[in-house]
Amino acid sequence: MQHLIAPSLLSANFLQLEKEIDMINQSQADWFHLDVMDGLFVPNISFGMPVIKAIKRKAEKPLDVHLMIMDPDRYIGQFRDVGADILSVHYEACPHLHRCLQNIRAKGMKAGVVLNPHSPVSLIEDILEQADMVLLMSVNPGFGGQSFIPKTISKIKQLREMIDRQNLSTLIEVDGGVTLENKNELLISGTDALVAGNAIFKTEDPLLTIELFKKK
Repeated sequence: MQHLIAPSLLSANFLQLEKEIDMINQSQADWFHLDVMDGLFVPNISFGMPVIKAIKRKAEKPLDVHLMIMDPDRYIGQFRDVGADILSVHYEACPHLHRCLQNIRAKGMKAGVVLNPHSPVSLIEDILEQADMVLLMSVNPGFGGQSFIPKTISKIKQLREMIDRQNLSTLIEVDGGVTLENKNELLISGTDALVAGNAIFKTEDPLLTIELFKKK
């Protein structure tokens, strides 16, 4: 399978958001990655429902929504209603993760589970079949522009073995410090989807950068 690219709109120019969305629509990117932060689970606050709803009206590709919020179960239906196609929740924020993932799927979305850098992949072994995707954070969540945590590579390999052993089609997504310089190592290790923010939006030619990210 060709790997997927999900530009993170948190790094976009919010004063020209419509223009940035058009650029992604025209690019070889596969998804829009949207980070939702509540100022509690992480120390930052980002966009919420009205912004996602507006993005959905313009987006021609699926919305990959990453919830960095407390008690995400309360909002699953609302995120479906504003246009989320993939909804990912943190293991660390969900005391009833199995039920949460089932609820996401029941509302017609793909269900993702997210692990912070300190959380071993073994924590999700028993619910892996309920997840369409696992997002491994390769930086501490909450802010863009951080450096990649090298330990993530061994976690990707462990997770890939776990998925293959259970004969599942669960995707592995990696978010944080992803660059053109480390993308090949990430893909070789077993990553299916790459999230990139500054590495795309802060370049002179984002369209070309996305094209380079898509190349093996």
